[in-house]
Amino acid sequence: MNLSARLLRSSFVTRIGKIVWLSICLLAISTSVFSQAAQQQTPAQPAKPVAQPESAKPKQPESFSAEEFSKLSREFSEEGGTFRSDNFTSNETSYLHVVQKLREAGTTGGAYLGVGPEQNYTYIAKTRPQIVFLFDIRRQAIIQHLMYKAVFHTSENPAQFLAKLLSRPLPAKDAPKEVKDKAPAANASINELLNYFSAAAMDEKAYQANLAEIRKMIQEEFKFPLSDNDKYALEYVYKSFRDEGLAISYRTDGGGGWGGYFPTLREILAGEDLFGKQGNFLAVKEDYEFVRGLHRKNLIIPVVADFAGKKGISSVAEYLKKNGYTVTAFYLSNVEQYLFQNGVFGDFAENVRKLPLTDKSLFIRAIAGRGPHPARQSGHRLTTLLQKMTVFLKDYDEKLYSSYYELSVTNYIAP
Repeated sequence: MNLSARLLRSSFVTRIGKIVWLSICLLAISTSVFSQAAQQQTPAQPAKPVAQPESAKPKQPESFSAEEFSKLSREFSEEGGTFRSDNFTSNETSYLHVVQKLREAGTTGGAYLGVGPEQNYTYIAKTRPQIVFLFDIRRQAIIQHLMYKAVFHTSENPAQFLAKLLSRPLPAKDAPKEVKDKAPAANASINELLNYFSAAAMDEKAYQANLAEIRKMIQEEFKFPLSDNDKYALEYVYKSFRDEGLAISYRTDGGGGWGGYFPTLREILAGEDLFGKQGNFLAVKEDYEFVRGLHRKNLIIPVVADFAGKKGISSVAEYLKKNGYTVTAFYLSNVEQYLFQNGVFGDFAENVRKLPLTDKSLFIRAIAGRGPHPARQSGHRLTTLLQKMTVFLKDYDEKLYSSYYELSVTNYIAP
């Protein structure tokens, strides 16, 4: 190839290279401009959350085995403490006054927490929780709940429940007709049951057989070991129900209190709400069956716990969070009165802070004290109120609770 040809070819290649280079630059510029325009016209979309696989979600048990039930109760419990009374029964005649408010608030499902004896069963029946933890500082109260559990397990209906609890058996199948005719019918009302068992005689043979059965159930069926002290407490409580029947009541050490008067179990069971309707867990068939069902599924777990302690409530809070529960209702009775007296109310508030809450989580309180509460109902010594648990924590952080009285009159929900 001659020199002229080579120069011509070189010039052509150079021109082609420049054209290609210029095209690439123009393409890059147009792509950048288009991209910027698209960003201006189309707002950025937030990233969609990745759905949590079902296998990763906490699985809430439909029931516990006896071993699981016993393990939770024993591992969450603290060392037992003391209190100045035998809480065989509730002394709160106003306990049904907040039931309508609970309904209006949609208080249902989740976890129910409570303290004290049988009034919890009514609140459980009304709120229909998935799981229950019952606290008490006294181990004897926990043994009493195990006694109740055994009575529920062996009693298909309220009549059988009262017969077993009070050691006043229903007539046997082979009893004379005139005896059987006096027995309450299967659909007997609560008042008919109370009339019958108030007149029924205690049966020592039935008491001994029932006590042996209950003790055996607790240890063998519920897998809950009983120490000698536990066995003594069980016999003491069960014997008290045998001796006093429906006349049994709350009592303080040394007797007295409230001018020597506390409502009897009969009065508590016959209680009415503010609309004159009876609503105890033994008064409504479906309520009794619900509570009994939870017991038979081992989902009502008693725990020895000080409200201001380091272990009981904290352990339950950790368990509830781990398993995806939130607290629906926490029945406190008037325990906060004693927390203030003992200077440990702040420790309790911090325990509440650990619980998984929603804006629907409610405290149920029975307000006591020297003076009447502004919301107290005539004829009742105590006043049962509600309060949102999130509001409680907000008020506590703002230092609104200088005393038990200030707590009782601040941001409460009246019946």
